[in-house]
Amino acid sequence: MRVLVVEDEQLLADAVATGLRREAMAVDVVYDGQAALDRVRVNEYDVVVLDRDLPLVHGDDVCREVVALGLATRVLMLTASADVSDRVEGLELGADDYLPKPFAFSELIARVRALGRRATHPLPPVLERAGIRLDPSRKEVVRDGRPVHLAPKEFAVLEVLLRAGGAVVSAEQLLEKAWDENTDPFTNVVRVTVMTLRRKLGEPAVILTVPGSGYRI
Repeated sequence: MRVLVVEDEQLLADAVATGLRREAMAVDVVYDGQAALDRVRVNEYDVVVLDRDLPLVHGDDVCREVVALGLATRVLMLTASADVSDRVEGLELGADDYLPKPFAFSELIARVRALGRRATHPLPPVLERAGIRLDPSRKEVVRDGRPVHLAPKEFAVLEVLLRAGGAVVSAEQLLEKAWDENTDPFTNVVRVTVMTLRRKLGEPAVILTVPGSGYRI
């Protein structure tokens, strides 16, 4: 899952990003509304965690732009105000969810994951295919009853492949969903991660290479 965090309080933004990355999410961070618009116009995000009171471009206008672009991206709006009228206004702008500050980080993670499942077509919280069972909320993977211990990026790649439901996922798509914008697009990190993932999942291999196209389960 790829997430954009938009928050002008830099310490808070960086803390949220760090926490989401620990949950095997790919996270980009910006600190103003204009930078947020620049990112959503060129990158495909599952969820935007959007502070409402932003410099340069207000969070309300960023939310309107996401809706106007017709993106599958879901918006979780943050605000320092707990007033009900503010929450209603934010939802009417097109936000998918609303979380007042201060918030419990565990709740933020749960809401981001719930929105991420809605960013494409509805999927069950626990993903299962080819004897593999992946639980995003618990960060657990089991193959044929055997626990599999994965690094965060390995977990993220496996989650993207499982969410594809057997369809082919290109290396570019894996890079887009499992890594952030600071990753070199010409790196071989996807190939190396898939090789390691195959080894950890064991035999028989379930991640197939489709020559010239990508990978599928």
